[in-house]
Amino acid sequence: MQPTICTPRLSTRPTRTQQPCKHFAHKVTCEWTPETGRVDFPFGDCRMTAEGDLLTIACESAEDEGLKRMQAVIDVHLEKLAWREELKLTWQTTAQQLA
Repeated sequence: MQPTICTPRLSTRPTRTQQPCKHFAHKVTCEWTPETGRVDFPFGDCRMTAEGDLLTIACESAEDEGLKRMQAVIDVHLEKLAWREELKLTWQTTAQQLA
């Protein structure tokens, strides 16, 4: 399965990597710094990188269904955590992003 990426712009600093990772850490293994985060979901891996007002979220899963599930979980939780942002995540495969 090809990895997918989304890169939302966020103005609130805590929302970038620490807040989502701390939130997901209640149920899955996570590691984070202020600039990077890693979330190991049972259905795939998620990497986050914050640079300026951009948060790059890269997801990878062995199965299409796992990737869709991970994107849905991240969509719901990040939109709630960044509620002031009126955030809408748009996912692309790495091939689409390079085109």
